[in-house]
Amino acid sequence: MCGHLERTTNMKAVMYGAGNIGRGFIGQLFYQSGYETSFIDVAPAVIEQLNTQHEYPVRILYKEGYEESMVKNVSCVDGKDPEAIANAIAEADVMATAVGVNILKFIFGNIAGGLRKRWQDPDKAPLNIIICENLIGADKYLKEEIGKLLNDDEKKLLDEKVGFVEASIGRMVPVQTDEMKGDNPLRVCVESYGILPVDKAAFKGEIPPIKNMVPFTPFEFYIERKLFIHNMGHAFTAYLGSIMGVDYIWQAIENPYVELLVMRAMQQSAIALATRHNVPYIELNDHVEDLLSRFGNRQLGDTVKRVGNDLNRKLNPNDRIIGSLNMCVEQGVVPKYICLAAAAAMNFKYDEVSKKPAEEILTDICKIDKDSDAGKLILEYDAAIKSGKTVEELFKMMK
Repeated sequence: MCGHLERTTNMKAVMYGAGNIGRGFIGQLFYQSGYETSFIDVAPAVIEQLNTQHEYPVRILYKEGYEESMVKNVSCVDGKDPEAIANAIAEADVMATAVGVNILKFIFGNIAGGLRKRWQDPDKAPLNIIICENLIGADKYLKEEIGKLLNDDEKKLLDEKVGFVEASIGRMVPVQTDEMKGDNPLRVCVESYGILPVDKAAFKGEIPPIKNMVPFTPFEFYIERKLFIHNMGHAFTAYLGSIMGVDYIWQAIENPYVELLVMRAMQQSAIALATRHNVPYIELNDHVEDLLSRFGNRQLGDTVKRVGNDLNRKLNPNDRIIGSLNMCVEQGVVPKYICLAAAAAMNFKYDEVSKKPAEEILTDICKIDKDSDAGKLILEYDAAIKSGKTVEELFKMMK
């Protein structure tokens, strides 16, 4: 891990996105590593408060109690001010994004403008952009889309002087309620997990010193572990919670049948992942056990609605549920528990997609043939859920 390093010169970081992950994880690591951080955001209240206070609290929530510390040396650039954004990027020693997959397309132009300004100084060091988005291939996507806005000479500089570094964000940060914010609207409440695995092979020039950052190669393993074990299990918990009619993730996972169903789905993914990447299954199973415990953290107050929403994305063939299912099929693992996760997702009451016929969701969103083995299982489980079976009855069906 890269530890806290003191520097005699002011190191500067740009954090594109001052939301929960930006402030509650990466911004905190930047501060702990000695950086002066410029956030970029479009929320007027957040911009004003960061520029007035130049600090904000991060509260670590444990199952019992919490601890809080201040993140200092921060400011915020208006995301609607391309010139100010360009100036910040031009001077940065490191940069990160955490804007959300659906917002990425709106920031390509501003990043391109910042790089252009940066390259006016031919001696400027390479810039590494740590990409904290839930999207497989986010590094290639960003580089390709930014490249479309550059001329041939600039594209060469993009290849030589910009590292697009994928990260695996394991810290869980729930929706921040008014109660969590309390006396400070900038407060972010998070769990204690704070490791940041990143793609070691993607860096250009020196790897920037960042506390708790773990450069690793080949990085595809970490990306898939996060998406196909953590994200899949978390979403499955939400979909079972929806069937139960509870509001919070901890309420769902405290049900022993939910815990067993989620655990077995995660273990199926773990077996396939261990086979695909030739890593010890026991390490992945330890990770599964740790996650199940973390899902039960009541203090996080993470909601079923937040974790399960956006079925158009979460049932995509490359995303958490169907991506896990496809990996299992490819590796010879029968994914019956993940098929139940897909069926439960199709019945998620907080998303309009669930009102569509199951076969339509299966074909149009999941891209699964209804006559395939997986397709038949999903439709069978979907019918069982629609008939009103409880999670206990669903568990007994699986045996």
